[in-house]
Amino acid sequence: MFAKQFFSPQVSAGGGSWLSGLGGARSDAGPLVTVESALTLTSLQACVTLIAESIAQLPLELFRRTKDGGREPAKDHPLYRILAYAPNEWQTPFEYRENSQLKAGTRGNSISLIGRDGDGTVTGLYPVDTESVQVLKGPDLLPYYRIDGQTPIPQRMVHHVRWWSLNNYVGMSPIMLHANAIGHAQAIQQYAGKSFLNGTALSGVIERPRESSPIKDQSVIDRITDRWQQMYGGSANAKRVAMLQEGMTFKPLSMTNVDAELIPALKLTSLDIARIYKVPPHMIGELDKATFSNIEHQAIQFVIYTLLPWIKRHEQAMMRDLLLPSERDEYYIEFNVSGLLRGDQGSRYAAYAVARQWGWLSVNDIRRLENLPPIKGGNTYLQPLNMVDAAKPLPVTPAKASAEQVAEIEGILA
Repeated sequence: MFAKQFFSPQVSAGGGSWLSGLGGARSDAGPLVTVESALTLTSLQACVTLIAESIAQLPLELFRRTKDGGREPAKDHPLYRILAYAPNEWQTPFEYRENSQLKAGTRGNSISLIGRDGDGTVTGLYPVDTESVQVLKGPDLLPYYRIDGQTPIPQRMVHHVRWWSLNNYVGMSPIMLHANAIGHAQAIQQYAGKSFLNGTALSGVIERPRESSPIKDQSVIDRITDRWQQMYGGSANAKRVAMLQEGMTFKPLSMTNVDAELIPALKLTSLDIARIYKVPPHMIGELDKATFSNIEHQAIQFVIYTLLPWIKRHEQAMMRDLLLPSERDEYYIEFNVSGLLRGDQGSRYAAYAVARQWGWLSVNDIRRLENLPPIKGGNTYLQPLNMVDAAKPLPVTPAKASAEQVAEIEGILA
């Protein structure tokens, strides 16, 4: 369809094809970091799935702008069914958006083929394995996509959501960008696993005097240690008093310095990964510095600073790829995040009271936000009686004099 020399492959920050990093990168700590190996880290898996599931559960609708400045769901538009009910023949909207965000959050790019009929109407969204796609820059500066080495297809046939990019065409992979930090976490995890596999952990040893003759029969040694474990091991035998003979002593063993630093090191790697995805630590199970007073504010910060940038990427990519240029003035696509920002019930009801009192919400507006059916007469908007238009002069009511005051004035004038 297009001559090959008219295209230039887009590269990642590390050089080479943008797909070269997806096969893995060797970290300074030693382990090979891939998307699959990185997902074995519980903290990283918690971060990417938390963001993906949070976005996938949000209501997504296609709206039409009305002439009076309002909006209404565009349920008669063919794209509404694709977004709300069935993006393709086998995925639910939740599964499709979750998978799209997982790819964008791990590989930096989420790519889907757009099915269209003869007049350009979208008929389906079909996810593509990002490792089989090469992004090319065409002579018109628009991106073209070569899938499995086939002829490049234009941008209008592809829905592409990308993370931030250095070349404006291909999103960077967060995992490959932070391969050293993730490889460090993998190395600590591997060390802990090998320590449990090959290490020996003893609670203590029973020592005999140096001058005592050694016990040569192993069965005697086993009988002594088994009896000791039976009498003094376990929580049921805690604080019991033991008596040792023949000058024997019991010496408890403490954890080595390396093993003692293992748990703090694991916590630090979890915080490092949470920092990559801008996820509050308490949302992935790190509750060391969480309190009842700051968790709610951190949850709101998670919506504003973590979810909203991803949501805007998805919304604007859908506006660009799924709506025709002639439709963008009338239609727009939006996630509803108000449910995530509702806060506790008391604060929410206090906000409703203020909005109702000052007239920008009606009873039915509030009931709609609470997923309640409208009521008769609930569309009335109130306004405080002491509120007047500042551009108009204050009304002046002439004072009415009494009969005595009129007689007194007439007397003065006479």
